[in-house]
Amino acid sequence: MYRDVSKPGSPGLGARLRAMPRLVGSVMRGRYPGMSRGKLTMMGLGVLYMVSPIDFVPDFLALVGVADDFGVFLWLMGSLLGESGRYVEWERRYLAGPPAGGPAGSVR
Repeated sequence: MYRDVSKPGSPGLGARLRAMPRLVGSVMRGRYPGMSRGKLTMMGLGVLYMVSPIDFVPDFLALVGVADDFGVFLWLMGSLLGESGRYVEWERRYLAGPPAGGPAGSVR
């Protein structure tokens, strides 16, 4: 995750975070082909699991109870940051349009 964010030329953390609402909207409208609604749903369920008072492993079991929440958190952050980076790259290409000298009237 850190390598992707710090790689030269890749979108920075701020750009990825700002892109998340646009990413969700584009997936919901079917405009972004890089992510399915199913994956978006899984991410939403991950958020709900973290904020829900109901756990598979109760938090009162000290270290084990917190570990499942932390695992979901790590998966969610990795998925969101990775996917939002790919979305920003897609957005840059998609909004840039056809290359200069490309066929006139080409569809974006």
